[in-house]
Amino acid sequence: MGTKVRGRRAEKSKAEPADVPVKSEYSAEAASVAASQNQGPSEIVSPFFGLVDANEVDYFKLAESTLNINAFEAPEERDGFIRSVLEEARGKELKLVTNQICSKLMERLVLFASDIQLKRIMKQFSNHYVALVHHKYASHVVETLLVRAAAQVEKELIHGDEEEEEEVVEGEESELDGVSTESLFISLLGELKPHLKSMIAHQYSSHVLRLLLLIFSGKELPSTTTSNSTLRSKKSKIARKMIEIKDNEDFARSFETPPSFKTELREMCSELTRNQDTKSYREFAINKIASPVIQLVIQVEGLVDRERTAWHLIFLKDSAPKDAQEESYVEYLLSDPVGSHFLESTIKNDGARLKYIERLYKLYMKDRVLKLARRSTTGVYIIQALLFKLKPVEVEHILDEIIPELSNLISISENQNLDLGQRLIDASISRGNYRRDEIIEQLFKKFAPNYEGAPKTTGNGIRSMQIYTPTTTEFLENTLQLTGSTLGNTRDDWPTAEERRRALFLEKLMEYDHSFVVCAWLNFLAMPETKFAQMCRHGVFCHVVEHSLVVIPATPGEGKPMQILRKRFLNIFQNQIVNLACNSYGSHIVDKLWDFTVLLPMYKDRIGTELVADSHKVKESKYGRLVWKNWSMELFVRKKYDWKTLVKHQEQEYFGEAGEATEGQRTKRPIELKMEKLAEEKRIRDEKAMKAESGYNKRKVEEMEAYEEEKREKLRGRRR
Repeated sequence: MGTKVRGRRAEKSKAEPADVPVKSEYSAEAASVAASQNQGPSEIVSPFFGLVDANEVDYFKLAESTLNINAFEAPEERDGFIRSVLEEARGKELKLVTNQICSKLMERLVLFASDIQLKRIMKQFSNHYVALVHHKYASHVVETLLVRAAAQVEKELIHGDEEEEEEVVEGEESELDGVSTESLFISLLGELKPHLKSMIAHQYSSHVLRLLLLIFSGKELPSTTTSNSTLRSKKSKIARKMIEIKDNEDFARSFETPPSFKTELREMCSELTRNQDTKSYREFAINKIASPVIQLVIQVEGLVDRERTAWHLIFLKDSAPKDAQEESYVEYLLSDPVGSHFLESTIKNDGARLKYIERLYKLYMKDRVLKLARRSTTGVYIIQALLFKLKPVEVEHILDEIIPELSNLISISENQNLDLGQRLIDASISRGNYRRDEIIEQLFKKFAPNYEGAPKTTGNGIRSMQIYTPTTTEFLENTLQLTGSTLGNTRDDWPTAEERRRALFLEKLMEYDHSFVVCAWLNFLAMPETKFAQMCRHGVFCHVVEHSLVVIPATPGEGKPMQILRKRFLNIFQNQIVNLACNSYGSHIVDKLWDFTVLLPMYKDRIGTELVADSHKVKESKYGRLVWKNWSMELFVRKKYDWKTLVKHQEQEYFGEAGEATEGQRTKRPIELKMEKLAEEKRIRDEKAMKAESGYNKRKVEEMEAYEEEKREKLRGRRR
């Protein structure tokens, strides 16, 4: 009987052998082979710490669920429960952290442990860290332990050796007496130093190594559940959310480190680069596991190594000319998903000096910027990173190359290079709106080619825009891809990440230029009312509607055609206000209509009347009550004159901000005048009190002297 194959993937690969690609000098296969050959002193063999029996599993599983729901009435009760669980787990910590179920309990205990309990756990793990960091489940516990220990090191630096009072178990008093967390940390690193090279490309210990680099360099320790985390892969973040372990206040922040940590960081960087050649480090940089580690080494080595050894193991010196092997490697980085992410991260995170980045750009990228921008999954991200890293002259060169071809670079059907459009807008703004009109024309050419009202630049450089009524919704369809989206689904589907990306892109366009807002209004008018109402109640597309409710500042003003268009757009909301006000997403839109109708008090009154007509339904909804409050509907019902005064003050404030530049002041609100009056009265009272206190005796003396002088004058008159 033959050996049974485990897994469907193995059977599929055996049944359908893939085509063998042509091996190049730099490839994913070569990177994995190099990583496997570049191991430490010996292969790590995980020791057997024992099995957890069924009774223990039941007890610790119940304890883990109790900590998860956190059903304690007071923190003291929870601390007592943790103390009892740790007492039960004494001597069993190693087999608990290597168990799939019990390792979650140990991680929660580490999160809630006190200072002395944390030291006990670190002491218990001593001499076993090498095996633990290479273990699938124990490595997560060690990571949480390191973050808590880093916070405790900072605490000891600030408060000295003061520790919270706690009962010390017999036999451990002498062991923990005078032992600092800093010394335990350094002892931990001492165990791992001989195995640092093997940890670079290890599936589990590489995460621990990255965390150690961040802690010893004093960098921010990212959250383990948020996106774009330095520590977690996408799969790991999802798994951590599923087990419902939340970070405490020690995550997503940096800590103060002692001077010894800088020395240890220097030794770590030296150990990671010792006896390494260019080929092995280049293979590490394109290995999906080792690449994040190399990124961090390059980022932190500048703190302890002026020579930037890790960087120069991958790339040549800044004074070196163009090299054929380096050119081949850079080309692979620009076309490989892992390699492009490595180069992008190195550029963004200030890991390398600017002159190093400029050398690579001028030698290998400057002459083919447009070609790299067409690589929608690799090279375009390098170009986006360079827009905010290079000098202004080079940035303008990139913009000059890309802007004329922007409409061809963005693909609607394949959903490519939307991020490039956003980055170009940001880069143009940072350069004083560099070639702004051309960017707008290119974006309209791509997303609304049939829109006749798009602003056009005439021969004398003046932009003209014409308002017309379209019969299609191509602008919204091309940007948001409404057809095939979750809009209108009755199954309560969550909005997808792709819909969020597209909505944020459209919001960016509307913030960039008001012509996109006008185009969005016209597309809303051409849309069926039911579909528009669905957009207002959608979790993502409602933000697009909300961002379209903007008013042109009073300084440039708006013409009569724009006011007419604004009224037509407001007519869409007729008979929809109450339903939107009672919806969690639509209520924000109704709130925004208060500012949107600043120049149209008649429409403001209509909305208020519609809310009053169905006030019972509005007040029964928690979102409706917020809308009722934000619109000051109690004044509308009981004191209509005061409500109209409030509307008038809003209009005066709008025009007052415009007249500030000409008249030097704006119309102040009644509450501002009242506060100024009260402040002036208080100032006068304080001055009077101060004068009375300081000059009381002086005035008395002056009065007595004046009285005596007057008395002497009268006496002189009588004598005469």
